[in-house]
Amino acid sequence: MSKVLRGFTYLSAAITFTSLIWIIGYVLVSGIPHLSPELFSWHYTTDNVSMMPSIITTLYVIGGSLLIAIPFGVFAGFYLVEYAGKNNKWVEVVRIATDTLTGVPSIVFGLFGMLAFVTAAKLQYSLISGILTMAIMVLPLIIRNTEEALMSVKDTLRQASFGLGAGKLRTIFKIVLPIAMPGILSGIILAIGRIVGETAALMYTLGTSTSLPNSIFSSGRTLALHMYVLSSEGLHRDQANATGVILLLVVLIVNGLSTWLSQQFTKGENK
Repeated sequence: MSKVLRGFTYLSAAITFTSLIWIIGYVLVSGIPHLSPELFSWHYTTDNVSMMPSIITTLYVIGGSLLIAIPFGVFAGFYLVEYAGKNNKWVEVVRIATDTLTGVPSIVFGLFGMLAFVTAAKLQYSLISGILTMAIMVLPLIIRNTEEALMSVKDTLRQASFGLGAGKLRTIFKIVLPIAMPGILSGIILAIGRIVGETAALMYTLGTSTSLPNSIFSSGRTLALHMYVLSSEGLHRDQANATGVILLLVVLIVNGLSTWLSQQFTKGENK
């Protein structure tokens, strides 16, 4: 029985790895030949279908969403683990709510953002509407990953710190946080990935404008949304494939940077 399970595990790993290589290879082969300097022009036209405004807008959305979601998500995770009582029913309610929101389709968040921010708050299709919607979307993800990372820290370390006379805040910042930081960063990496690849929610809140936003109340489009629009139009399939290459590179760079930061925190912990 163990050999069967081991063989099934190897087969599953091989299928996953092969699929990943095939997808990355397809994106690179179909997109790299169509990369050109015109695609990186600062102004979009129907001739160059530049992706540069979309790249800048993507960075704006990532930065703005994380600026809102990370403080609320991390502090909420710390409260649930470090300050709320273990038998607190409110904690269980929050956990059920975050787990439920994590599985909600993105189109639902898009409709909520459109009704709440675009229509009710009269923010129109704008960068701030998209940022607020994405912050709400990734907030449960950051909360749950922060909570899991903190719960992985052994209570004996906390008790030893308290026994040496350290207070609650000092124990959290000097003992708990350095150990849990890699797990917290993993949640942030997943949040960035969801923001970068999102289309449906941003279509209803950010809009599909091709211009570079000049304020938080301007409309725009992210790289994923830019790629979707070009593909759906059917007129610029080659440029859409080239956009996929840049989108893949952005994800790899962000994930690589986050992994490097996680390793640095881990090295600091082991010293």
